[in-house]
Amino acid sequence: MPHRLAVPLSRRALLRAGGAAVAATALGGTGLAAPDAGALKPGLAGPAPVSSAGDLVEVELVARQRMQRILPKPAEPSPLITYADQFPGPIIRMRKGQRLRATLVNELDEHTSVHWHGIRLPNLEDGVPYLTQPPTKPGERHVYEFTPPDAGSFFFHPHCNTVELLGRGLAGVLIVEEPDAPEFDADLVCLIKDWHLDKTGKFGAFLTDRGASRAGTFGSVSTINGAIDPVIEVPTNGDIRARLYNIDNTRVVDLRVEGAEAWIIAVDGNPLPPRPLDGWPMGPAMRIDVLFRAPAKAGQTLRLTNVYSAEPRPLATFRAVGPARPNKRFKPRALPASAIPEPDLKDAPIIPMAFSATAVAQSFAPDVLAGLPYADALCLSAKTFWAINQQSWPEGGHEHLPPPLVTLEKGRSYIFELANLTPHLHPIHIHGYTFKVLSSDGRKVVPHHADTVLLEPKERLRVAIKADNPGDWMFHCHIIEHQDTGMMGYIRVA
Repeated sequence: MPHRLAVPLSRRALLRAGGAAVAATALGGTGLAAPDAGALKPGLAGPAPVSSAGDLVEVELVARQRMQRILPKPAEPSPLITYADQFPGPIIRMRKGQRLRATLVNELDEHTSVHWHGIRLPNLEDGVPYLTQPPTKPGERHVYEFTPPDAGSFFFHPHCNTVELLGRGLAGVLIVEEPDAPEFDADLVCLIKDWHLDKTGKFGAFLTDRGASRAGTFGSVSTINGAIDPVIEVPTNGDIRARLYNIDNTRVVDLRVEGAEAWIIAVDGNPLPPRPLDGWPMGPAMRIDVLFRAPAKAGQTLRLTNVYSAEPRPLATFRAVGPARPNKRFKPRALPASAIPEPDLKDAPIIPMAFSATAVAQSFAPDVLAGLPYADALCLSAKTFWAINQQSWPEGGHEHLPPPLVTLEKGRSYIFELANLTPHLHPIHIHGYTFKVLSSDGRKVVPHHADTVLLEPKERLRVAIKADNPGDWMFHCHIIEHQDTGMMGYIRVA
């Protein structure tokens, strides 16, 4: 039965700093006036962002356990781990050209970091313990500061013990708004996530050998913004921009807005010439921005549905409320183009990247993992099942980090040929770059920019980058169990 969820506005949702422009809300904005500054509905707006003449956005991310109800009574609230007082949160909104200063406050009993997924940022701000920064230990603070070069829909999460921390909700959203985007009547944020919960509200296993060595360990409770089958109110006859995020550890989704004509206008935050939402499977960490027209009469509804299953699974209901907006015939509108460096394909070397199972699954004793100079047991699994170019993360008996998968010359363009040698799906993510998806040997591909691409079984898919961002950049599958059990490495740009 669909339900409405009142989400209290976090005190940390709007953080003020003198001379700063700050926009961090618990659920994100829509362009609607909030009905109650203390009660936000799934996907709807909070109070207007705090802003001033400054170009600095400041936010504090306090990572700690917080109890929050996911299941209805008689289940108990669940022990989530979050950056803000409520999941999802925070949702940071800023304008392109503004600078972000984010302070991580680690109130966990383990070290952590923040990886800013999908952003072409300096390597030292990428948030990968041991590779780009020392881990932030319990009780410590770490400041990230950068200016996102691109507008779009991004998010952030930890990069050690990710399977549990992300599984328990440690993620937030960063939206960089386009300066010349079309006006929409609502701008929703919809985070798709399953939870590994039993009927009492307690968490079960986030990683199993069976799941890690196959398609992953699936959660039992599907939600949008932490709510089961929520009703999300939208302005009657309004043009709705919905930023749809798959932040699950494992599940692949293929979404539909039933009852309306819906168009994809961005992929991973990158503008795409509008195309119908009629088949765009999203692996973990992938995002699409979708435009649709709300029902013409108040009280009418649309359904957000996942069709990537034996039977379609309803995820949420959009219900029209308020006076009808005076919109005429619905017409999809494109977002302004981004300025992502275009790779020179004529002279680009082709770099093979083969994603496979290991020849023999490996298992490592805890005392071996505990004595590593550049990593530790928290960042590494005790077992490996997967490899990239026959190299698991890390190799050599887990005694040291492996060398780069490849070293690229700064300023030169490269084509990666991603070869899936397994019978399972793999969403492949490259840190620090937005790549161009070029072609596939198994299906028709719409050329587009992305930071994560879903690699189908036995497929060979080509993507290209211009190697203009120096540093060591992680390159991995974003099914977190695959990442944590070997399907991860890094490329070096120098």
